[in-house]
Amino acid sequence: MSEINELSPAELRVWRAFPRGESVDFRAENEDPAPGDTWGAERTVRASVLRALLLKSPHEEGEIAALKITGARITGVLDLKYATIDAAVRLSHCHFDSVPDLYGAELRQLNLSNSALPGLDSATLRVERVLRMTDCRMRGPVRLGGAQISGALFMERAEFTAPDDSAPVLQLNQASIGDDLWAPEMRAHGQVRLTGASVTGRINVQDAEFDNPGGTALDAQNLNVGGHIRARCIRAKGRVELRGSRIAGRLDLLHAHLSHRGDTALRASSCVIGELWLRGGDRIEGALNLRRSQIEILTLEPEMLPEQVHLSNLRYTVLTPHEPAERRLPMLERDGGRYEPDSYEQLMAAYRHVGDDDAARLVQLAKQRRRRTTLAWYGRLWGYVQDATVGYGFRPVRAAVWLLSLMAIGSIAYGLHHPRPVKVGEAPDFNPVFYTLDLLLPIIDFGQESAFAPAGWYQWLSYALIITGWILATTIVTGVTRSVSRQ
Repeated sequence: MSEINELSPAELRVWRAFPRGESVDFRAENEDPAPGDTWGAERTVRASVLRALLLKSPHEEGEIAALKITGARITGVLDLKYATIDAAVRLSHCHFDSVPDLYGAELRQLNLSNSALPGLDSATLRVERVLRMTDCRMRGPVRLGGAQISGALFMERAEFTAPDDSAPVLQLNQASIGDDLWAPEMRAHGQVRLTGASVTGRINVQDAEFDNPGGTALDAQNLNVGGHIRARCIRAKGRVELRGSRIAGRLDLLHAHLSHRGDTALRASSCVIGELWLRGGDRIEGALNLRRSQIEILTLEPEMLPEQVHLSNLRYTVLTPHEPAERRLPMLERDGGRYEPDSYEQLMAAYRHVGDDDAARLVQLAKQRRRRTTLAWYGRLWGYVQDATVGYGFRPVRAAVWLLSLMAIGSIAYGLHHPRPVKVGEAPDFNPVFYTLDLLLPIIDFGQESAFAPAGWYQWLSYALIITGWILATTIVTGVTRSVSRQ
């Protein structure tokens, strides 16, 4: 290669340092690599020279070769497509004029920390150990789809932008990471795609920003995580999509700000999650969708819930923090106005799990009242009667109050004006209390009702007591049956 025979002084330093794994630092001070296109020849290295060096891999006996460059301007395309590189590669604080092409390459270790690049083509890349992009500034799409990284992926404080708003700024779809994905304070101005990715360890995106207003900010459908996702204090403008994901540990969204007005801000439907924490942050701007998910511990603060909450077929064992039923029930009414009986049953089960039977009964009562709105007029009418009399069986004391009140009214009325006997001389002594009970209780017979016949408005009162007694008896039986079947 002619490039090898025509090395500049800067390239010659790199060539001589490589076999011994020595570092070459071109920096005068700790400077910003973004305006590196103005750097002179004294710190410029051609990508073709680096390619020849890595493929030729010159070495010295007893030394471990490695490419370690700091503060260089790299011109041309670093083309390592399908290459197998045994030496570790560290190109930190560098400025790349062109997008490196690492498609299908196999590397031992790659470190691009603090560098500025116009993008990165590295789909199906294989890294034996660690890939570092700490503090990188990417001005174009970073394509790591299908990458296999045996160690960890570090992207702390990295910034991703792209001139084409339609393309994801970071693609990790179908990627496999054998350790952690570490990206606190990352900044993504466009979509980040993690669909189908697998992370054996943890994901840390605390204090990260995902900015893609009007679209999907983080697309992580079918993501598989063996540990926790620490996403505290993240700021997402656009949809956060987690549908179908499996997170063995905790999805920590404490103090998060999620915003996608007029659409879904967070969709974690059909997921399996150990713990979900939604607490301490601003109110979600956009819908929250947790349909068909299975969550062992759900930490859901009422203040964070948006106007639309979709919870149908959601399964959870524990709901925290423990709140009165009156503060939890409104979220069940925000599913587009639809009646979802399963959501009420799930909330009731959560209260019973912690022994709060009073709250569970309030949820069941709210369920019956919500169901009433879906019935025909006659069903709604009968529902109002059950609600007013015995609270659908969850307020049995109310039935006793009705009975005592009606018994008092009848006893006083008939005590002041005895009805005439049906057969004079054969009727038993009149007792206004038991006469009223005979009218109210359709099954019990004290012999008073059949022996006396009221007249005038007292007769109409007897009809009212008989009808009311039947209604009370029916509603009480319905309530008792519901309670027994629930147990």
